[in-house]
Amino acid sequence: MKPEISIEFFPPTTAEGADKLRATRDRLAALKPSFFSVTYGAGGSTRERTFATVKEIAAAGFEAAPHLSCIGSTRDSIREILQEYADAGIRRIVALRGDLPSGAGAAGEFRYANELVEFTRAETGERFRIEVAAYPEWHPQAKSPRDDLAAFKRKVDAGANSAITQYFYNLDAYLYFVDAVRKIGIDVPIVPGIMPIGSFSKLARFSDACGAEIPRWMRKTFESYGDDSDAIRAFGLDVVTRLCEKLLAEGAPGLHFYSMNMAGPTTENCGRLGITAWGATATGGGYVHIIQHNLCVENLFGGCFEFHSNSEHHVIRRT
Repeated sequence: MKPEISIEFFPPTTAEGADKLRATRDRLAALKPSFFSVTYGAGGSTRERTFATVKEIAAAGFEAAPHLSCIGSTRDSIREILQEYADAGIRRIVALRGDLPSGAGAAGEFRYANELVEFTRAETGERFRIEVAAYPEWHPQAKSPRDDLAAFKRKVDAGANSAITQYFYNLDAYLYFVDAVRKIGIDVPIVPGIMPIGSFSKLARFSDACGAEIPRWMRKTFESYGDDSDAIRAFGLDVVTRLCEKLLAEGAPGLHFYSMNMAGPTTENCGRLGITAWGATATGGGYVHIIQHNLCVENLFGGCFEFHSNSEHHVIRRT
C-alpha cells in the first residue's frame, strides 16, 4: 500500500525565502505527499504569511493544511480565518493551542486546543479534517500524565480526526502512550513524530526547550564525536532509521518527519526506509507524515520554539 506522506513548511519572510520554499516544495513533491502543511506563529503572528503560503500551495495543485492556533484569539477572528480557508478550498487544518507572543497580555477567548476543535466543528461541521498534537513523553506543562491524557481525550472528543506526536527517541514512550489512550476509548490514528538529526547541539537545545528526552546512550555517543559533523549525521541517520523501522513493525499508522525546512534530511531518511519518489516503500504500507520545519520548531503544538526569538510554536508545546 502506498504510504501517505505530508510535508510541513513555515511561511517565508523574504522573497528569497519564498523562492527557496518553492524549490524545496517541488523537490519533495516527487514523494507524492497527500498535503503540505504550513505553520502558524505564536498568537497568529504569521497569519497573513501563512495564508499566502497556503494559497500558493493550493494554486500549484497541491492540498494544503494550515496550522491554526487559538490562544490570544477571539471567536470572531477564528471564524474569519476558517471562512477564508473554506473559501480557498482548504480541507484540512492542524488545530493547536499555541502560545502568546512575548509581551502579550490577555489570552483571548480560547484557552485550550479542544475549545478550538469544538468551535471549528460547531462553525463548519465536517468541512475540515482536523489534526491535533499528542505527547508520548507528556506535555511539559501538564500536572501529571493522567491530566495530559485527559486533555488529549478532550481534543478527540471535541472532533479531532487524528493526532501527530511530539518527536521522541524512546520507542517505549510511544507504545505506552498508545496503549494508555486506547484504554480510555480513543481510537484515532496517532502518528509518531520523527526528528531527523543533523546537528547534535541544535537537537540538544531544542529538546531541552520542549521536554523531549535524548536517551543517555545517544547523548554520550554524540558527545564522543566532538566536532565531527559527518559522524554525527551518520549516527543520527542510523538512530532515526532504526526507530522508524521499529515503529512501523509495532504497527504505527505512519511517520511524521520534522525536516527542519530542508529537503535533504527528509529525502535521505525516506530513502533509508525504502520510500521512493514514487511513494513505494520497502517497509510496506503505513502513513508517513513529513514535516518541513523552520529552525524554530514551530508548529504542531501550537507555538513555536524559535531559537532566535524564544517564542514557542511548533514543535513542541501545545495543548
